[in-house]
Amino acid sequence: MTEFRTDALDAPERRVDQFEKAVGQWHVPHRFRSGEDDFAAGMRVLSLGDLQVSTLTYPRLDVARTPRLIRQCDPEVFHLVYMVKGHADIFAATSDNRVETGALVILDSSSPYQVHCADSAGSLTSIVAQIPRSMLPLSPRAVRRALGVAVPLDGGMGGVLSRWLTDLIGHAHEFTPADVPTLADITSSLLGSVLGRFLDAEDTVPAEARRRALRRRIRDFIRRNLGDPSLTPTAVAAAHEVSLRHLHQLFAADDITPAAWIRRQRLDRCRRDLANPHLVSRPIHSIAARWGFTDPGHFSRVFRAAYDLTPRDYRYRALNRVREQSVGVRWGAAGRAAEWTGFGLPADPGVRGRGGPDAA
Repeated sequence: MTEFRTDALDAPERRVDQFEKAVGQWHVPHRFRSGEDDFAAGMRVLSLGDLQVSTLTYPRLDVARTPRLIRQCDPEVFHLVYMVKGHADIFAATSDNRVETGALVILDSSSPYQVHCADSAGSLTSIVAQIPRSMLPLSPRAVRRALGVAVPLDGGMGGVLSRWLTDLIGHAHEFTPADVPTLADITSSLLGSVLGRFLDAEDTVPAEARRRALRRRIRDFIRRNLGDPSLTPTAVAAAHEVSLRHLHQLFAADDITPAAWIRRQRLDRCRRDLANPHLVSRPIHSIAARWGFTDPGHFSRVFRAAYDLTPRDYRYRALNRVREQSVGVRWGAAGRAAEWTGFGLPADPGVRGRGGPDAA
């Protein structure tokens, strides 16, 4: 992850030029102009090999990709700009369009254009994916029909793509170099699928890219609906208009069944809640129900099978670790833990003897 901020510069009058230079180093050269006296802007770049994903924050700004700049440098890439906050007016040879918040626009490094970015509430935010033409699983002819046109990302695969781009930048520090090929592959597949649907040209997207995008969409749907007790493989298949057999085939690539994947996600959410000291007053059966387990006995059995501990024992041990790292143990006159300071839980009934839990 690479970061740049103009507020680190001592000379305000140089901020627009320096921001232009920084963006040009990671993307392609543009000309920037702004009437802001205090130009506060920033950029974070996640490099995924030949594909870069950046988030940019900036005030009102005019951007131009001129014929002269194209002659000087043209790596023949597409820029897919997702407007997270604010709007952009695109002026190109083929058409003029406005891209509102929540929409995406695709620009070609080989074609001149001008962009006026503004927002009545203040600064703007956009996420830019720079991708070589060969990596986008669509024909160049199909993509040309979408240049400069606003593509809504307000639902379906568009919603999956917008969340993916946001999470990709937000969790960039968690990835390792070994993750780069997978992240690049998923990103290009999602971009191709969304544009293909928009262009009514999904048949030009390779079958494997469509399968990867569908798997991503299905898993995103499951994560958002884990608390619904009626979430079953049959319900998931129906929501995505695929057969139950096809759903099983999609999950077979990871050597797991849809039901097992749903159960694993639910158990992981329960495990996190049980280890959260802020939820210590919430009963275990309430936590289980929150994530779709309506039968406490069944929940206890599957939790123990997954973690080799009952939910109660897991909660005790997890919170005990937090307690020891933060507030410590307060010992009563009888020589045993009197309470979990700050958590309001009784001591473990298995702790006996004087001097604390390590005593014989």
